[in-house]
Amino acid sequence: MPTCEGIREEYIQCLLRSECVLIQRNSVQDCIKNKDLATLVPEECHSLRQSLFECKRGLLDMRKRMRGITAAGGIHPQSYDTPDDSSNWSPNSESKSDPLK
Repeated sequence: MPTCEGIREEYIQCLLRSECVLIQRNSVQDCIKNKDLATLVPEECHSLRQSLFECKRGLLDMRKRMRGITAAGGIHPQSYDTPDDSSNWSPNSESKSDPLK
């Protein structure tokens, strides 16, 4: 079963290297919970926190397991028509065969 351990470890290491913990000597929990101290935590740590949240949510969401990751706009890469020989391809050749124009 996939886990989120890699992201979790990166997040913890990021927090431990932050100014809030190293220089100010606050606990990791204080740096996470206190909004004033959160400004001392780098943006990378905030991104890792969001990634960890989404990873954990993905483990629980049965719909996501069944559907998988969808392509943007609902177009799958297999549905694209690609010319066999790209050196002979011309945008004008396709517009002539278009019945809507």
